[in-house]
Amino acid sequence: MLTFIFYFFIAVVVIQLSYYLGIFGKFAFGKPQSITPKNIPVSVIVCAKNEEENVKKYIPLLAEQNYPDFEIVLIDDASSDETLEAFEEFEKQYANVRLVKVENNEAFWGNKKYALTLGIKASKKEYLLFTDADCYPASKDWITAMTSQFTMNRTIVLGYGGYDKIERSLLNKVIRFETVLTAMQYLSWAKVGAPYMGVGRNLAYKKEEFFNVNGFIEHIQIRSGDDDLFVNQAANKNNTVIAYTPDSFTYSKPKETYREWFAQKRRHVATANYYKVFDKIQLGLFYTSQLFFFILVILLLAFQFQWIAVLALLATRYTIAWIVIGFSASKLKEKDLRAWFPVVEIMLIFTQINIFITNIFSKPVHWK
Repeated sequence: MLTFIFYFFIAVVVIQLSYYLGIFGKFAFGKPQSITPKNIPVSVIVCAKNEEENVKKYIPLLAEQNYPDFEIVLIDDASSDETLEAFEEFEKQYANVRLVKVENNEAFWGNKKYALTLGIKASKKEYLLFTDADCYPASKDWITAMTSQFTMNRTIVLGYGGYDKIERSLLNKVIRFETVLTAMQYLSWAKVGAPYMGVGRNLAYKKEEFFNVNGFIEHIQIRSGDDDLFVNQAANKNNTVIAYTPDSFTYSKPKETYREWFAQKRRHVATANYYKVFDKIQLGLFYTSQLFFFILVILLLAFQFQWIAVLALLATRYTIAWIVIGFSASKLKEKDLRAWFPVVEIMLIFTQINIFITNIFSKPVHWK
């Protein structure tokens, strides 16, 4: 029995190394990205619901972008605070701001995709660049950096949306590390020609891509997924590219309590259930092999079965994973997280198990 477990452990290690070297390494060890400004017409789209403080802080940063031809489409999704009033002031202050007011619709009550659809249809530019109301660009050249990756054929651009750093906060390190791991995955898969998701905090595509798949209609009943489900449906190896120069990043304030972050991750995991079959399999295989890796290491070492070989495989897997994650974190300007890999990985595994079990018994809450 222990012999079978040992060989199963070897297979698990091979699967893990295949992911880290064969897939994630494509992003981690890839060449630095260059920027060639395209100056194409862009509509920056921001959908907000009860985000008064954030929009007052961050919309001026969007308006100050160093770009020749862009508009900002501000969508107020039936806010009950002063978000709409703030948007109306921005419309008066900036000539390139377009305001879309969304009234509650009985058929699409509280559905962000409905609000975004109205905003996309109201936009006047050919290319769309999305971010959230609580996000801000890393530089005044954010639009330039993101749109520089568009070509005649590459009409979907996946960007990185990071979180602010909070000193002496373990939760902040966990959140930011998980964000880096997720970005490493979706950027790597896009790089090898199998894009499966993007994040609404930093995503761009040509407007025709939206209409080619009839917008969000196929998953309109699912409250979340205006970003990842859309990319999962519309993106392919021929039309998708990634952006990872530092100027192309966006940042936002992370959750400050584990409970809030846990609820956020529950929504993300629940949405992944609607991905294409291949994407669900590749994600499931990675996370399952990750879990089995730790279980089998503990089991084999507890019985001291082939312990030298087990330790050698343990060291090999950790060394390669650490190197790949380290290079990826450096590309995403998150170098300080590299040293936390062994600790945070175990914490994330337990969190994923908790999310899986919790989602079985209750549905996560979506949009505000």
